[in-house]
Amino acid sequence: MQQIRRVTMQMSGAEILVKALQEEGVEVIFGYPGGVLLDFYDALFRAGMRHILTRHEQAAAHAADGYARASGKVGVCMATSGPGATNLVTGIATAHMDSVPVVAFTGQVPSHMIGGDAFQEADIIGITRPITKHSYLATSPGELPKIVQEAFHIASTGRPGPVVIDLPKDVLQGKGKYHRPDKVEIRGYKPKTEGHPGQIKRVLSEIMKAKRPVIYAGGGVVISGAGGELVAFAEKNMIPVTNTLLGLGGFPGNHPLFLGMLGMHGTYQANMTIHESDLIIAIGARFDDRVTGAVAKFAPSARVVHIDVDPSAISKNIVVHVPVVGDVRGVLKELNKIQKGEKAVWKEIRSKWLDRVRAWGEERPLSYDRKSSLIKPQYVIEKLSELAPDDAIITTEVGQNQMWVAQYYKFVKPRTLLSSGGLGTMGYGFPAAMGAQFAFPKRVVVDVAGDGSIQMNIQELATVAQHNIPVKIVILNNCFLGMVRQWQELFYDARYSQTCLSSNPDFVKVAEAYGVKGIRISDKAEVEAGLKEALAHPGPVVVDCQIDREEGVYPMVPAGAASSEMIFGPDRKKKESKLKAVK
Repeated sequence: MQQIRRVTMQMSGAEILVKALQEEGVEVIFGYPGGVLLDFYDALFRAGMRHILTRHEQAAAHAADGYARASGKVGVCMATSGPGATNLVTGIATAHMDSVPVVAFTGQVPSHMIGGDAFQEADIIGITRPITKHSYLATSPGELPKIVQEAFHIASTGRPGPVVIDLPKDVLQGKGKYHRPDKVEIRGYKPKTEGHPGQIKRVLSEIMKAKRPVIYAGGGVVISGAGGELVAFAEKNMIPVTNTLLGLGGFPGNHPLFLGMLGMHGTYQANMTIHESDLIIAIGARFDDRVTGAVAKFAPSARVVHIDVDPSAISKNIVVHVPVVGDVRGVLKELNKIQKGEKAVWKEIRSKWLDRVRAWGEERPLSYDRKSSLIKPQYVIEKLSELAPDDAIITTEVGQNQMWVAQYYKFVKPRTLLSSGGLGTMGYGFPAAMGAQFAFPKRVVVDVAGDGSIQMNIQELATVAQHNIPVKIVILNNCFLGMVRQWQELFYDARYSQTCLSSNPDFVKVAEAYGVKGIRISDKAEVEAGLKEALAHPGPVVVDCQIDREEGVYPMVPAGAASSEMIFGPDRKKKESKLKAVK
């Protein structure tokens, strides 16, 4: 029988909710108040809990997401009923796609009015059902401690993800007693974390037979904290490692076995290694379309080992020969423990393969026109990587800025890259950086943004100004929706339909209007000094870096092509610049 922690005195539902959050160790809530949440916000005020008022509910969800990714803890956000709740949806979907533990609280109209089209009513449970791990509609004040406890457990265990708790106004206003179980017991929810010993032995058997193996490591390595185990496993078996976007930092970017990111904008070395391998060891990854390209052409000669805590991810997109369901850190620990072979055993077997892999890296390394007088975005990212400390947290928006960071920034530690990988959410990076900065006030946090993406949540400059949050925003400003423009250049004869942002505001003046320091970089010679000034400033900074307008992200795997069928730039003989026609 469960032991229950009881508080016999009557409390309001709002007070019970605040106490439940305190019991879960919640340090900060990101949110936006509204009418049905007034009782909660009053109880929050009286309890002295830290709450950060964002200027848009979407930003609250992304800030909770960034806090969670950076810290490994559950992020918490809150919004009122109706439009407040629906404004959280993009952030909830972002967290869901990238397996981020977030608990989102939404206000709701009084219970007796649900379903009656009341003012500011929305069926947020129904709306978010496909993008949450679980959801709750609270029906009484007394059940709130149990609901909150279960929500945090579900969000943070197994494959992490968001949970929604909908709070009718009468539940927050009603009275009840505080009852909190000492242990979480959820019927039907028992995530498997230990890999099957027999399957683990099969993995070792595959490694013994392989001549051209490669490790394909995803965000699951970062989530489970398996970076050290992965390094030991790769070094012991002399196997090269490639990361997904969300896996960057899970394996040191300066390690000799590191190949860079794979996939649509991955390195030639990584994509060719995957294509020519005879064994892919996928660890905490999901074989998404940006990695595989044309599934029928993906790694045609390879057998596939897949280690993942989520059984539904295995053989979902690519047929897997040896599945191992379990937490990847535990599985890697067990592999390292039972494997008797040392690095010397593989020296002769792997040397030819590693020589071939290195040759691909030398044949087509990442490159750009370093002699150009224009500011190349790759140069900006390289300089930022040189100047920022190893533990700096880098967030990105989505598009070209995101891919240049993935290619040219050297991530050597886990949880230092926060980016929307699955949903590809423009506007994610800035509020996520705020969340990360609240998790680690003394660390450097930089959002690398595009001039399109930053305007999705630019109102959060008010939030960073109010709290003097020292987030640095580096805008790679090309006056375009850059990635869409790149596709138009390549596949639509450079017809730049609705991608020109020539009416951009002066970002330095916008920053200053909010009370934030602004720096403009319009010459290549100013890049290093401008970044140094931004990093040294004790408060928030916006850096408007005016880059080459037509620079693209390459290599690139076109849609429908194999991962080995990369292009390395536009056909300059056929291409004529359309910029003169764009006002």
